Amino acid sequence: MKRRLDVRKQIGLVAHDNKKQDLVEWARYNQKLLMQHDLFATGTTGALLERELEIPVTKLQSGPLGGDLQVGAMIADGTIDFLVFFWDPLEPQPHDPDVKALLRIAVVWNIPVACNRATADFMISSPLMSDGYERHLPDYTEHLTREIHAGSTP
Repeated sequence: MKRRLDVRKQIGLVAHDNKKQDLVEWARYNQKLLMQHDLFATGTTGALLERELEIPVTKLQSGPLGGDLQVGAMIADGTIDFLVFFWDPLEPQPHDPDVKALLRIAVVWNIPVACNRATADFMISSPLMSDGYERHLPDYTEHLTREIHAGSTP
């Protein structure tokens, strides 16, 4: 199964506190490209990006308050096409399970993910960003139709 992505992509933007400035700098550098897409970001990150870039950003909850989970849900329901998540691998996060869940769901649904500036640069400048794209969706029919067995009763 495939899902056709339009020329205008839905981009999720997330950054941990120590990486917010990196994401803002990256976004400023790529402002002209980002303006061609719809942007969604967790709370504080979205407010910073909207102020710095002067372009609209749909702001979700702050990451620790559920924003990471909101982005993950948007990936699962097909709303987010592309994720830029500048996470801080050296700083423990109180919401680490949410971070892991977000990265996992992006892989589950075959969403391109950039976790650092170099990868984000390669992805945003790809010719696939300015064209339509057919993203392969994994076939989870077997998982969804598997027989569920309740535990044995004493």
